[in-house]
Amino acid sequence: MPKLLPLGTSDFQALRLNNEIYVDKTDLIFQLAKGRGKIFLARPRRFGKSLLISTFESLFKSGLQNFRGLAIEDLWEDKLYPVVRLDFSKLKGYDSVEFFREAFFNYLQESFYPLGFRYDASRTSVLAQLDSWTQTLETSSLVILIDEYDAPLTERLHDDSQFNQVRDILSQFFAILKSNEGCLRFFFMTGITKFSNTSIFSAFNNLQDISMNPIFGTLLGYTQEEIIENFSEYLTSAAQKLKVSEQDLLDQLKLHYDGFCFDSSAKTHVYCPWSVLNFLNYPELGFQNYWYKSGGQPTVLLKFLVNHALEKPVDYAEDKLIRLSDLNTARQYDEICLDALLTQAGYLSISEVLKNGYAVLTYPNKEVAVSMAQLYADELLKGRPLEHSRGPLIADVMASGRVEDVIDVFNKTVTSIDYSRYPITDESTCRAYLQVLLIGAAMLPRVEVHNALGRSDLEVEIGTRHWVFEFKFAHRNSQVQSLLSQGLEQLKANRYGKQSTLNELIRVALVFSEEDRKFTAWQCV
Repeated sequence: MPKLLPLGTSDFQALRLNNEIYVDKTDLIFQLAKGRGKIFLARPRRFGKSLLISTFESLFKSGLQNFRGLAIEDLWEDKLYPVVRLDFSKLKGYDSVEFFREAFFNYLQESFYPLGFRYDASRTSVLAQLDSWTQTLETSSLVILIDEYDAPLTERLHDDSQFNQVRDILSQFFAILKSNEGCLRFFFMTGITKFSNTSIFSAFNNLQDISMNPIFGTLLGYTQEEIIENFSEYLTSAAQKLKVSEQDLLDQLKLHYDGFCFDSSAKTHVYCPWSVLNFLNYPELGFQNYWYKSGGQPTVLLKFLVNHALEKPVDYAEDKLIRLSDLNTARQYDEICLDALLTQAGYLSISEVLKNGYAVLTYPNKEVAVSMAQLYADELLKGRPLEHSRGPLIADVMASGRVEDVIDVFNKTVTSIDYSRYPITDESTCRAYLQVLLIGAAMLPRVEVHNALGRSDLEVEIGTRHWVFEFKFAHRNSQVQSLLSQGLEQLKANRYGKQSTLNELIRVALVFSEEDRKFTAWQCV
């Protein structure tokens, strides 16, 4: 019987007992667990952090019981340990700091109770008694695993006062761990971002942050080799259902779901496991945007954006430059660089590391590029719908509609933009906004496509059609016709789109009128 897809399974023991596929990462897990490590790992949502925590729990609590046939089986020789596993995502949803404090202290009592901790309400506080109890433990006798440590904090990024109060409560707990770290055999903590002033990053002088360590760049996520080795039957089945070759299927998987780099040397990259597994589960549905629909809207980003705007949507397609140190340094929440936060949340990824210590950030794949465009589109439209429920979808119009229908859709979309905040003032602005809105409608247009004779403004493939657009911007309506003629001449002379292999090439020159705030003239070559 073929092994099952581990879709939505974050419990390692359950995964192994239920005959689900486990992509073997235990060689790297052994490297982390063999010593008295105190380790932090940041990764975006839906990358398997909880499964990793569960794997450590099984290893320390039950030994090799669930690791038969895996790389670590011939490496691990340690004894069993009591394990405390804390999932701070369970501490979300409390309206007041008082409720959070009560829930947190109750959670600590419940979690340490199986190991012998008993809270006496007639005495000192929970934390004080936990501190005293921890001091009685033998050296290197306890394993503590914390998942999503920052969940209670990110929920309050829009509220300075509550953020600081919750941070102070967590800091007291981390200070106890620091003062009693001698009892720790192993400490491992995950999150999305690194907040300073929580005591954890300053308290443990030897806390290892492996988030950008090249050795562990593939600890979470799947490499292409791992996908081919572990999911071969599912790949074959998917190719058959989609009536494509397996190589074409792999190329599409790479385009949509690969490209995440968590490596300060930019030498390794991985696929988003959640997206790959969802696609392989129902390949007949095509390459959908699974990450954004489920984990791609992390609280850490959405709450942050309440008080911090995205960059200008016109800059959507521009590569970003950031110091590597800014990606790897704990910051106070009000000092976090937006590009660093976007990288930690998975929207941007390291594509290149320059000699001067800067990293080039880009969108890792089509799925994320579309997700980011949707955020920018939301910013442009400010609550107005990109596509109306009663009207045709933009993609459908471009796939089979007339040119005038496409221009009409463009004009309706442009009309929806918050014009006071985002005026269209030149050709590049016009092109950039349409690019964002088309991507927000699940297409992936390309801008400034080069050939031997020049570069087109915007091209997009949809269905069997290849669209080429040459934009012109008229400050006055008296310029419209001459600009239209210039655009047509450029399309003809530079042979834009002629390299296309699709059945139908549609090349359009169109002019945006600043006075009328819409496209007022267009013509096909």
